[in-house]
Amino acid sequence: MRWLCINKKYSLQVIRVDEPENIELHPLNEDDIRPLTQIMTRAFDHDTRIHLGEERGGPDGYDDGRFLIKWGLQSPTESFTVLLNGTLIGGVIVWIRENGKNYLGTIFIDPPFQGKGIGTKIWRLIESAFPDTKAWMTDTPGFSTRNHHFYVHKLGFAIIRIKNPGKQKEEVYIFEKRMQ
Repeated sequence: MRWLCINKKYSLQVIRVDEPENIELHPLNEDDIRPLTQIMTRAFDHDTRIHLGEERGGPDGYDDGRFLIKWGLQSPTESFTVLLNGTLIGGVIVWIRENGKNYLGTIFIDPPFQGKGIGTKIWRLIESAFPDTKAWMTDTPGFSTRNHHFYVHKLGFAIIRIKNPGKQKEEVYIFEKRMQ
């Protein structure tokens, strides 16, 4: 299995040579907000249904575009849409810091594309795009055990702290991945 990564000023592309998948990251722009908000809403609501049995749930503004505008367009982030074979399937927002301790704000994929290894491939692309990273940090709700599995077992993060332990909707797992 070989990976090819092309970095053309934040229009990133990765191709897994032995598969017909083509995953691309493109910088987020205003025209992406509406379709990406629909995907984000489906992804977060899907997770909430699985883990809490509730129909809707996510961070403030996840379902009306305010989250993506605030964190993806109006903050000092590197924010991307994710395309699979030319189809928009998700998004990624990361903070790249001068000290090399970077932060994954969000990574989400439309539910029909989840569980197929695509998120892992997207993360490999992010890591290869920012090779000077010393450590990655992220967090996720305590109830979201699928996310815990993804970060720890697929991406190599470790749980370093739990905020508000035992409080189902307030509990937050903090993850770190130290790079070599």
